[in-house]
Amino acid sequence: MTVAASTLDAPTVGSPELARSLVRAQRRRHAMAITLTLPLLIFLLVTLLVPIGALLVRAVENPEVADALPRTADALAHWDRRAEPPAAAFAAVAEDLGRLAEGSQAGALARRLNTEVSGARSLVMSAYRALPLGENLSPEQVREKMLALDPRWAELKYWQAIAKNASRWTPDYLLTSVDLKRGAQGGIAQVAPDQRVFARILLRTFQISAIVTLGCLLLGYPLAYWLSTLTARQANILMILVLVPFWTSILVRVAAWIVLLQREGLVNSALMGIGLLNEPLTLLFNRTGVVISMVHILLPFMILPLYSVMKSVPATYLRAAISLGSAPLPAFFRVYVPQTLPGVGAGGLLVFILSIGYYVTPALLGGADDQMLSYYIAQYTNVDVNWGMACALGAILLSATLVLYALYRRVVKSELSLG
Repeated sequence: MTVAASTLDAPTVGSPELARSLVRAQRRRHAMAITLTLPLLIFLLVTLLVPIGALLVRAVENPEVADALPRTADALAHWDRRAEPPAAAFAAVAEDLGRLAEGSQAGALARRLNTEVSGARSLVMSAYRALPLGENLSPEQVREKMLALDPRWAELKYWQAIAKNASRWTPDYLLTSVDLKRGAQGGIAQVAPDQRVFARILLRTFQISAIVTLGCLLLGYPLAYWLSTLTARQANILMILVLVPFWTSILVRVAAWIVLLQREGLVNSALMGIGLLNEPLTLLFNRTGVVISMVHILLPFMILPLYSVMKSVPATYLRAAISLGSAPLPAFFRVYVPQTLPGVGAGGLLVFILSIGYYVTPALLGGADDQMLSYYIAQYTNVDVNWGMACALGAILLSATLVLYALYRRVVKSELSLG
């Protein structure tokens, strides 16, 4: 009786009760999946998306002048930037400087304006220290006192710099990072030829990254192919040697290369000992040392994707091509290599993206002409304390990475559609 009753109570196939129970079960599975992935999503949000968003915002944010000189910005809102500003602007800048609570605010304002016009730092700080100028003064009297304090207040370039940076949001940092600038009247033009440095730095970054990626491919492809032909036990043992760099600090590896590549190091000593050289090569503090060290550090990132793809390619394909009359070498390049192109693309993209953001290796092993874009991001962050410029260069680096990834996805999709 109990079994029969339970059978009668169970929902029948196609009944509304069965459909509702299936929906409830599916909802429970979705809720469980969301619950399990929620910590990872929160972690990515806090450690990745929020910092990237802050970087992009700071690359276009210009708070120093807007926060320190709000009344001056209002007084210069309708100024044509060609003639001397009205006396009300002199009174407004004196009032704004007098309202600054801390000297650090004046210092930040002075540094920001000094990046636009040389000499603005001393101009602002001297006026800040001289305040107050007096009580119940008219705008004309304030103007006279400001000019008596420093005649440079009559020069248009300083007022143009204030008016140009009065807005909280500005494209100036991003423009500077691609060797452009916004003029006093708002037009965009290239910077002077002797100041066009960031385009060369970005090109140098891509050149070094491309050379490192090619070096990793030339060394990693035959090694990955050899590993894929071994037994599982042999491949696992040799893969440990490939992964050894992952277990060693990057600073230790760079220090080891300094020992190996110096003029009296092991490399030069060995080459001179066997008679290939008469005098030691210069392998440190130039691009050669940077490329050698970066290839050594990033080689596992090329080998692992290649090995995973090569293991999935049946060895019978190559043997079948040879048995059908093809020579071994043409068969390898026509049959085997095309099937490993996804691994080549994944490994090349991974190595290239890691290379363009490298900092420690070029900084320790390279010379002045071998520093990559990340070096200047660190320079603006730690030395110049120019967060806007550092974030703008970081945004350029991020954009380059996203463009490369988009191109890679497009190439992969086209290959899959053709296949």
